[in-house]
Amino acid sequence: MIRRLFSLAVLAITLCVAPFAARAADGPGTKVVRQANDTIAALLKQKAAPGSDAEKKAAAKVTTSVREFLDIGELTQRALVDHWAKLTEAQRKDFLDTLRALIEDNYVKGLRANLDYKVTYLGEAPGAAKGTIVVKTQIEAKKKGRPIKIAVDYVLMEQGGKLRCFDVKTDGVGLVENYRAQFNKIIAKDGFDGLLNRMKKKRAAAT
Repeated sequence: MIRRLFSLAVLAITLCVAPFAARAADGPGTKVVRQANDTIAALLKQKAAPGSDAEKKAAAKVTTSVREFLDIGELTQRALVDHWAKLTEAQRKDFLDTLRALIEDNYVKGLRANLDYKVTYLGEAPGAAKGTIVVKTQIEAKKKGRPIKIAVDYVLMEQGGKLRCFDVKTDGVGLVENYRAQFNKIIAKDGFDGLLNRMKKKRAAAT
């Protein structure tokens, strides 16, 4: 269950680092998403040898770019909305650090992936929640040799005078929504500590 949850996160987030189509006039949200795509895509295209110093440097730059673009703190609070107020500051920090590490580790794995997608930017509009912007894109890729199209929307909000993404929706299904459903299910069965332990074990197994 946790494995499937993070597989969705990898799919949705990795799509944002793909090459993109010719640009039209960009709104403020589209500019932010496109700039993140430019930076991360360039890093992922580097052909550094696995385990080399060059790869480690590129991975560090990817992690920095991800942290600047993706507001994992906001994502976490929204996903744990039913439990956040009950957690201590230490629990919040531990969970946030663990989730951030898992997501950033998955980004870094993209350094060894062969990505071949085309992204078309379809514009942006105010989101359902006050103060949010939704940047709509369409991904053209191949699955088992057959062409497919995937709708990927980025939900951004301003934090400290800067727009950052806190949710990525793939064909209408968002990371926040999926995290919340899976987190709630595991917490109901094993408690918050059980969820956190699962996540830590997953990260330990991947490193």
